[in-house]
Amino acid sequence: MSQIPEGDVLCVILGGGAGSRLFPLTKERSKPAVPLGGKYRLVDVPISNCIHSGFRRIYVLTQFNSASLHLHISQSYKFDQFGGGFVEILAAEQTPTSQSWYEGTADAVRKNLVHLLNHPFKYLIILSGDQLYRMDCRQLLSDHLKAGADITVATTPVYREAVGGFGIMQMNSESRIERFVEKPSESDVQESLQLPLDWHSRLKITGEEPRWLASMGIYVFNRDSLMASMEGSHTDFGKHIIPGAIKTQKVYSHIFQGYWEDVGTIRAFFEASLDLAGPNPRFSMFEANRPVYTHPRFLPASRIDGSTVDASLISDGCHVQGATLKESLLGVRSVVNKGCQLRRVVMMGSDNYESGNPNASSPGIPPMGIGARTLVENAIIDKNARIGKDCVLTPKGRPENYDGDHYYIRDGIIIVPKGGVIPDGTRD
Repeated sequence: MSQIPEGDVLCVILGGGAGSRLFPLTKERSKPAVPLGGKYRLVDVPISNCIHSGFRRIYVLTQFNSASLHLHISQSYKFDQFGGGFVEILAAEQTPTSQSWYEGTADAVRKNLVHLLNHPFKYLIILSGDQLYRMDCRQLLSDHLKAGADITVATTPVYREAVGGFGIMQMNSESRIERFVEKPSESDVQESLQLPLDWHSRLKITGEEPRWLASMGIYVFNRDSLMASMEGSHTDFGKHIIPGAIKTQKVYSHIFQGYWEDVGTIRAFFEASLDLAGPNPRFSMFEANRPVYTHPRFLPASRIDGSTVDASLISDGCHVQGATLKESLLGVRSVVNKGCQLRRVVMMGSDNYESGNPNASSPGIPPMGIGARTLVENAIIDKNARIGKDCVLTPKGRPENYDGDHYYIRDGIIIVPKGGVIPDGTRD
């Protein structure tokens, strides 16, 4: 893999739209700012991938609820003043030529060309802000250069049941993409789009079950190809830009076969989060040579008194007293009191500690954390939530999707929103 000068590469991370599929986690924050793994944010994953690849000129494009993302970026990523590296937010803005917000992935890049083109890059790498994966972007770019491509699309082999959720492409034996179908219906999943079985060994795909190549929403553009693709008014890479470019430019596929999960829905986010706490996580935070970078905190070690903890992950600064945790994840500064039972719970923790109960004068407002003798299962508890004593929070017997007085249910998972309050004795 040849050395690629850092100055030749500019990275753009797409912050996504309103994040409605992750509501209510995105009620007060943008999708890339959603907490992950107890102490990280979603955006830390693609940023860390870029940094480990040696690419430190990174823009994050966003437009919804961007205040917490701005704060996180400014507190987390500071490079030396002489290396030229940066991680900066480009939020949607009104200009003399545009009064509208981002209307799609390609439109977001187009509206920021004035900023991007201020840099003398040769290659633009575009990444998604709501995916969980580890990728060496140098390999992606190396394949792009070897193929002499104008555009390279990162792809991953998927099984038939997943085909309808992705853009599916067909490539020739030289990995040049010849056809692209965005989120095909079952009737449109043709054998012509399927990867030939005799290619599996060459592509190092294990197993004989049929596979299709799905777009990961990760692209490499040559500078000139980017300019050509941005002409016109097409708004989306998957729906418009890539299918159009196949006809006029050299578009190639880079096949990625590591762990990759789109965590853009509540169910996907919940299951991926719990997997991080499992004994054999598919995405491990325990890789010494490739850590996930984030905002540095100066928190004490967690304290666990008289508790039973199984297949769980506990972040810094937590206090667990006489509780039972099974297949759960506790974020920074989480407080779980005596007699609590947590089963399959993602608890995001708190932004600050509190002494005593500052809300003692307000009846029904419990302290931060989870009160004594409370049972919580199959739930996401967002930051700064207050759950009282003797509560039962479980989705059993409830609708798959429901809006309650103090919580939500999405995809069969209870969600207590950021700053939410569950009074003592609640049994829902």
